[in-house]
Amino acid sequence: MGEKELLPNLFRTEYQKIVSVLIYLFGIEHIEVAEDIVSDTFLSATELWSIKGTPDNPTGWLYTVAKNKTKNYLKRNTLFQQKLVGELQYASPKTEEIEIDLSVKNIADSQLAMIFTVCDPAISIDSQVALALNLLCGFGVQEIADAFLTNKEVVYKRINRGKDKLKESNIRIAQPSVTAINNRLDSVLKTIYLLFSEGYYSTSQNTTLRKDLCAEAMRLNYLLVENETTNKPAVNALLALMCFHSSRFEARVNDNGETVLYEDQDETLWNTELIEAGEHFLNRAATGDQLTRYHLEAGIAYWHTHKADTVAKWQNILNLYNNLLAIEYSPIAALNRAYALAKLYGNETGIAEVEKLNLSGNHFYYSLLGTLYTRLDNKKALQHFETALKLAGTDADKTMMSKHIERLKQNDLN
Repeated sequence: MGEKELLPNLFRTEYQKIVSVLIYLFGIEHIEVAEDIVSDTFLSATELWSIKGTPDNPTGWLYTVAKNKTKNYLKRNTLFQQKLVGELQYASPKTEEIEIDLSVKNIADSQLAMIFTVCDPAISIDSQVALALNLLCGFGVQEIADAFLTNKEVVYKRINRGKDKLKESNIRIAQPSVTAINNRLDSVLKTIYLLFSEGYYSTSQNTTLRKDLCAEAMRLNYLLVENETTNKPAVNALLALMCFHSSRFEARVNDNGETVLYEDQDETLWNTELIEAGEHFLNRAATGDQLTRYHLEAGIAYWHTHKADTVAKWQNILNLYNNLLAIEYSPIAALNRAYALAKLYGNETGIAEVEKLNLSGNHFYYSLLGTLYTRLDNKKALQHFETALKLAGTDADKTMMSKHIERLKQNDLN
């Protein structure tokens, strides 16, 4: 990784860890204090590293500076420090020195506590997810807006409302109880799912795949799996889903940064270790009597790790989409189900199902129609791909539509 990419990557991976530890230490009412200290730490890194060069241990440097800035802040605010010393159970009565613990274990404990704190039912689901993405995942406001298909002003309001409500309710940050897990797990998993989805198909950064976001989502999910109290079937199902999708990352984008369609992917580039990990977590998810969207989507992703177009594969995928739409409808899932129908019963059947959806304004809708009409009616296929090109939001999608159009025109010439 080059020096230009190092600091933004560290901001993505370390900012939220340090923030979580400090909020865990200070309390929810001092979110802004924690954010200011960590932001100032990264500002110092930007200024000093540009002059003196990158330190040998950049992460260690950030942790040390964050600790020092926290101690300096406490020295300047003696009343705040005395309050902390009085409240913290582990503080020694013989000293006013507070330990800022940035060990791997305390970071994990802090983030686990924070995940369930910001997903408290006292605030709305939308604010829960936006606040968690912002505080715990390092998401910028624009990225959250893209993930929610809304605008920045709405996201700002959600984040601020969430913070205000947590402060008003004086919610204590603690390791999640059984009750908290039962009440808030759905919101926690939705947050992690959205984070992975933004990385898997990114729109905010005009690039199809952002592996850093996907890795962060998997890290947070793994925190839940590793903790005995949060190691639930749905948690394992979501991790299985992400493992299966991640296994094909190297084959999804070519050397020019262009998307490679599933049918054209080089199967030898698929990561077999991640596929095996996905199977492991999917097996662990197969306990209890609750069937979630994550179980079903993980099952669909599992079958996509089998490249061959067999009847059994597409019948299983179709059945899984049927169940998924029954418990949680989405237009994209309906489009994908129509493609599975086409693979089983022919393109005409798939086209009829897609056209029922009438998703005008969605480039995936026209792209799928273009694909299904190809060779049946190339003129209609071309029209649909041209519409998809106009609606496509990223350069990668526009390039893909242009290739379809060029291929169809070339075939007509031949």
